[in-house]
Amino acid sequence: MKILFVVTSLALYATALWPIPQLYTHGDSVLWLSPDVEFAFQPSLRSTAHVSMIHQLVQYVDKWTGQKQLGSGTPSTEEAILENTVTRVKQSIVTSQFTPWKFYPRGAPYEPQTNASKILIRNVLIQLNTSSTSWQSFSLINELDESYTLRLTKDGDVTINAPSYLGVLHALETFSQLFFKHSDSSAGIYTALAPVEISDYPSFQHRGLNMDISRNVFSPADIIRTIDAMASNKLNRLHLHATDAQSWPLEIPSIPELAAKGAYQAGQVWTVTDLATVQSHGLFRGVNVFLEIDLPGHTASVAHSFPELITAFNQEPHWVTYSAEPPSGQLKLNSPAVVSFIDRLFADVLPRTAPYSPYFHTGGDEVNANVYLLDETVRSNSTSVIQPFLQNFVLRLHDIVRAAGLTPIVWEELLLDWNLTIGHDVLIQTWRSDDALLQTVQKGYKALAGNYNNWYLDCGHGQWLDPSSNSTFITPPFSDYCAPIKNWRQIYTFDPLANIPEDLAHLVLGGEVHMWAELTDAVNLDARLWPRAAAAAEVLWSGSTDVHGERRQCVHATRRLAVMRERLVLQGVGAAPVQMVWCLQNEGSCML
Repeated sequence: MKILFVVTSLALYATALWPIPQLYTHGDSVLWLSPDVEFAFQPSLRSTAHVSMIHQLVQYVDKWTGQKQLGSGTPSTEEAILENTVTRVKQSIVTSQFTPWKFYPRGAPYEPQTNASKILIRNVLIQLNTSSTSWQSFSLINELDESYTLRLTKDGDVTINAPSYLGVLHALETFSQLFFKHSDSSAGIYTALAPVEISDYPSFQHRGLNMDISRNVFSPADIIRTIDAMASNKLNRLHLHATDAQSWPLEIPSIPELAAKGAYQAGQVWTVTDLATVQSHGLFRGVNVFLEIDLPGHTASVAHSFPELITAFNQEPHWVTYSAEPPSGQLKLNSPAVVSFIDRLFADVLPRTAPYSPYFHTGGDEVNANVYLLDETVRSNSTSVIQPFLQNFVLRLHDIVRAAGLTPIVWEELLLDWNLTIGHDVLIQTWRSDDALLQTVQKGYKALAGNYNNWYLDCGHGQWLDPSSNSTFITPPFSDYCAPIKNWRQIYTFDPLANIPEDLAHLVLGGEVHMWAELTDAVNLDARLWPRAAAAAEVLWSGSTDVHGERRQCVHATRRLAVMRERLVLQGVGAAPVQMVWCLQNEGSCML
């Protein structure tokens, strides 16, 4: 019976990790996790520079919220926070496990015997080998080494080694994925993989999700749940597209009218406390949360409070002449009042976000030239006339962002379409094609991948626009512009570097999958995101090829991704299934 268990179960256990580590060997011995497992740091975590980092965070959040708060119920002293972090991880490993019956044929034995003597994992030693002695800002999180090693012996000894707390978080996540819960609830949690040797590190620095929180309504709790799922998949950048033409949910205390009049309604405002709570939660999960305020386009919602700043606001019925989607409206390009508005806006928001992130995204996509025919400060739709005004506008934005100690991010059009002069410190986010990514790095710029042909999670769900009488734009079968839907396999087989010369590959810092929210809200968010975002996570962490240079194949990922889906569901994430149960129970039978 023991031999049969090994034969039928080892295939799953050997491939249960997501994303797959860079270097990974394992055996087939069974170990059980002690309910009283202890986690010990060497040297004491309280003796490292990370105490200083956490202390700064506590002071910062206290300052802006006016109370002792760091997420729901979290203690506000650095020592208590560290203890809370270890407790949370321990509870997660012990409780967030499942019985993997879905992955084996009906009636097949797949679990270790419970009547045999057990070797217990009683201690996990975490060696944090940081050499840092000073933290000036949380923006330095961008410079931390995320690598780790994990060793589990046949005797149950566990050693984690990492140069930063991020590496520790990643290692603990990998460690937790080695285990499953026995169907006999009294038996406990086990792994059938000992001994284990893992050496792991990310293929890309920037592994992100772009989340639109402006077109539909999302609460901070929705985003916190998303952050937890991202951390499980080793995604480390959450790009919050915080404002757009349709609504301005972001509270700006120095300009309270923006959210008071620009949000869909009063109860749908992201307060200063909400944002700080989400960003600090991200830090403790290894997810860097940064903001995008899209300028000068996508700003029609500003007109609800400051109509004098916006040109071509809500031009009906011909909005399509003036914008990519309704309502139309952009900031005027040569207005002293707009300059003053930007100064007030950035003076408020940048100091609040700077301690949490090295980035601030200033947008710049889909700037419509026709609106400036109606702008009394420009009166032209000629690109040759508009370009100098746009150049000055963007340069000024980026000077302000740099002065706050942040790195600007912009959408590709400013560089590739408008031919603006942009500092080479600016990170260019590409979204329209592989060729756009190539053009960007050929110009010597650092870039993010993730174009709509591969990594737009909102695509393929159909039109959200209604057809007008005799419409030639919206016709059956009412597909959206970027259809079809991007199945996880499409996302998984996208190689960000496929079109990039080897000598320019270092300029591709990573990429983001995108969730635009025209047809997504809090109700269907999880199923739209997961497990498809997890497919991108493995591309960005593990790379599109293995250590032997072979392309990763979907057939080798399906069951591992399905296991990750089960783990996400246990976390309270409504992730969609990867395959029906019959396919999972009959490996290799659902192929064509």
